[in-house]
Amino acid sequence: MSGTDPYRDNDSGLAVQEAKPKLKRPPLFKVILLNDDFTPMDFVVEILKSFFNMNEDRATQVMLQVHTQGVGVCGVYTKDVAETKVHIVNEYSREHQHPLMCTMEEA
Repeated sequence: MSGTDPYRDNDSGLAVQEAKPKLKRPPLFKVILLNDDFTPMDFVVEILKSFFNMNEDRATQVMLQVHTQGVGVCGVYTKDVAETKVHIVNEYSREHQHPLMCTMEEA
């Protein structure tokens, strides 16, 4: 065999080049609250503090954004986490007889 065989190294063993895995970050999703005319502002702030770990000031800012612009972003998460947060917030709202809707969209 020729000494220029690209599949053999100098020790006559098979040369293996390790392929580096091409890892992509998982797609991220925005968790969004939608405005309605019935859910009290205090309840929205409570949700933002409880489920999105916001302090009082940040929760108030997002609540006002929901109130004035119709939507507010609560956070950006991987798909599984976003789906779970949407489900938990919607269930919690229903349990407390509020129509507040939480949804998600790709970031």
